[in-house]
Amino acid sequence: MAATPPVCDFGWKAPAFTLPATDGESYSLSDLAGPKGTLIMFICNHCPYVIAVRERLLRDARDLLDIGIGVAAISANDAGAYPQDGFEKMTELAERERFPFPYLYDEDQSAARAYGAVCTPDFFGFNADLELQYRGRLDASRKETGPGDLRRDLYEAMRQVAETGRGPEDQIPSMGCSIKWKAA
Repeated sequence: MAATPPVCDFGWKAPAFTLPATDGESYSLSDLAGPKGTLIMFICNHCPYVIAVRERLLRDARDLLDIGIGVAAISANDAGAYPQDGFEKMTELAERERFPFPYLYDEDQSAARAYGAVCTPDFFGFNADLELQYRGRLDASRKETGPGDLRRDLYEAMRQVAETGRGPEDQIPSMGCSIKWKAA
């Protein structure tokens, strides 16, 4: 089911977390923070919205890392109900696609709840003070990859954050599959 996150709550502070990653390490928010900002992405392996933009997401992450933005992805889906989103499959995907950032596993879904993650992909772009400045889309792609000349909304917004500490006032929310929450 498609879901859309809320509008950016400018200045909202990034909640701390420590999660295991597919590279065998554990990372905290402070480990991931970049000198010019931090991008936390909620993604998963199976979502058609994520699959449609995965190549662009990896490109933009590499470009953001180059300008001092720390980047990490978190998968929080219920792996019991969606085994393709389990840690072993995450590790296989991160290795095969050569993710340039840590791919973290939020097994108990506490980070996703703390962030208010709604869908995959859901992007949280913070400035150097870990204040939220972007909660928009990667680009205009949806369940299918859009044309190659689409505006790079996420990259351009985070480049602005790196340069000014502030994100754009006008943001178009991401759209994707809802987070697959565990039964209470």
